[in-house]
Amino acid sequence: MSPADDGTLVWYKALEPDELTEGRVKPVTCAHLTVCMTHHQGRFTALDNRCPHQGGPLGEGSIEKGWLRCPWHGWDYHPHTGDSPGGHDDGVAVYPTEIREDGVYVGLEPEAPHERNVSDVMIDTMVAWGVRWCFGMVGHSNLHVADALRRAAARGDLGYIGIRHEGAASFAASAYGKLTSRPASVLAIAGPGATNLLTGLWDANVDRSPVIALTGQVATQVLGTGNFQEVDLKAAFGKVAQWSATVLSNSQHPELMNLALKSALTNRGVSQLIFPDEVAGQGSEAETGSPKGRLADAHIPPAPAALEAASELLEASNRPVIVVGHGARFDMPDIVRLAEAMNTPVLTTFKAKGQIPDRHPLAGGVLGRSGTPIASWFMNEADLLLVLGASFSNHTGIDSKKRIIQVDFDRMALAKFHAIDVPVWGELTPTVQALSERVTAMSFTDQRAELAERWAIWRAEKVRRQGETRGRGVNSAAVFEAMNRHLPDDAIITVDVGNNTYSFGRYFESGRQAVLMSGYLGSIGFAYPAALGAWVATQEDDPRFAGRKVVAVSGDGGFGQYLAEVTTAVKYGMNITHVLLNNFELGKISKEQRSGHWEVWQTSLHNPNFAAYAELCGARGIRVTDADQLDDALAEALAHPGPSTVEILTDPELV
Repeated sequence: MSPADDGTLVWYKALEPDELTEGRVKPVTCAHLTVCMTHHQGRFTALDNRCPHQGGPLGEGSIEKGWLRCPWHGWDYHPHTGDSPGGHDDGVAVYPTEIREDGVYVGLEPEAPHERNVSDVMIDTMVAWGVRWCFGMVGHSNLHVADALRRAAARGDLGYIGIRHEGAASFAASAYGKLTSRPASVLAIAGPGATNLLTGLWDANVDRSPVIALTGQVATQVLGTGNFQEVDLKAAFGKVAQWSATVLSNSQHPELMNLALKSALTNRGVSQLIFPDEVAGQGSEAETGSPKGRLADAHIPPAPAALEAASELLEASNRPVIVVGHGARFDMPDIVRLAEAMNTPVLTTFKAKGQIPDRHPLAGGVLGRSGTPIASWFMNEADLLLVLGASFSNHTGIDSKKRIIQVDFDRMALAKFHAIDVPVWGELTPTVQALSERVTAMSFTDQRAELAERWAIWRAEKVRRQGETRGRGVNSAAVFEAMNRHLPDDAIITVDVGNNTYSFGRYFESGRQAVLMSGYLGSIGFAYPAALGAWVATQEDDPRFAGRKVVAVSGDGGFGQYLAEVTTAVKYGMNITHVLLNNFELGKISKEQRSGHWEVWQTSLHNPNFAAYAELCGARGIRVTDADQLDDALAEALAHPGPSTVEILTDPELV
């Protein structure tokens, strides 16, 4: 059972001279093969580490009464010959060993070159479609896929970020897609690894972010038997995946990945590929797939009749306002030009915060529960709403009683919640360009002076609030005013859910920053994992994002859910500044309990010193207990070259 030494063996040092004492065993990896080294009766032997019955690791076993015992099911093998007792033919291979002056060496046959397999074909196809990143966790049921990802990363075709929880991977990928409009991929094992992805993937689904989910699965021969970690992943993912397929032995493997990417990009959502364990490692000679000829131009103009109806309604108005949602994030240059031609305020939904700088003379700020009185005032005074890339959910604050023109690429989004005056189906940029040509002959009230007046009133109110204190922590108005002073104008800001979010929407004045949040799902815990996804975009050669600073804003409740990801940021040297508002409470929920006339119950939190925790992880941690410390703390954290956390003890009532 030993390979013949015909001079072609490759010799690897397995042990130091005195490393393995008499009667002991140890697993040792030589190249890509792990052997079980035994020291028995003065002799060193190298055996195959894998028990042929259940795959148990013999090097983790022990020598008992002269026999090497498998730690998994107790089967015995002779420590020198690898034979099992009783003359059975289920022994293990033995490899040549040599005792040299500097240690014990094992002779192995040269490794055969890697044979291309199903995972290689599909990962190479994914790369060909422009996927640049994968966030995930490597485990036993995705090892073939992981190895294909490793080879792509070694070639420089793909970046891989190993996270601490799969939920962080899916939030990171969702944020990356929201920021760039390109899909990232996530990797998880079968069962619990895959189900841990679900919350972040739902976030991607409802916020129209493209993501490719790569999940392991048990071998096909045991599917349906209730095997260890078997979960019906198609059923578990349900509607979160707008496209899903199980990779089978006779599948058209590159075509499955082609369709997964085409669907994620065109439908702006999640595509899921399920890899049964043995199929993922099956040899394949298939050609790599490609996006060539698979994607149509998305420059879809509106129907002439809809454009004419919208123009007539605009011409009949005097005080229109433009309302933009997150769906307009890549169309803002043309939207701003339209607003300037009309002298019309641009209001944003909270998800669209930052899409027009608040210092722009036509910016009206954020509508709704996380918004400002400026936007609310102009909404109330408007006689027509031109709604671009926004829904009418109950958080947006868009008045459904006004006359409305709505433009969206998704026909289902048009008039989804109630009837409107003119629904216009088309991509935003060509529609806005067509409207711009028509409004030059129209006349509207110039609302710039009123905007300036309303901003002056609100800024004076913010100054008054910044000075408020109850001696129980820093107030939120002061926190975000300090951020106004220090954050780079082009920072990428990821925002969590809770009181910190409402205060951010209300008090922080956006420049050219990009703001990312868990919009329709509203998932607590989003901010820090999302910052990981935003950071990788800053490492690319895309001039829109390269080199920009990433800032995460969260409360203590949200950060507590994914605080282990600080170690991920440290591992990869991510230059992320985290602003953490710690009020030792789920403050927003306490408010909801009070407003509903309930007792405040189970919303208090027992927190560590988060700044000290960041330091323990290898990041920079700074704790702020007084508003006078904000400027120095933020300046120091933003200048730090790696991950940093500014923990600010805040008053839960002064938000």
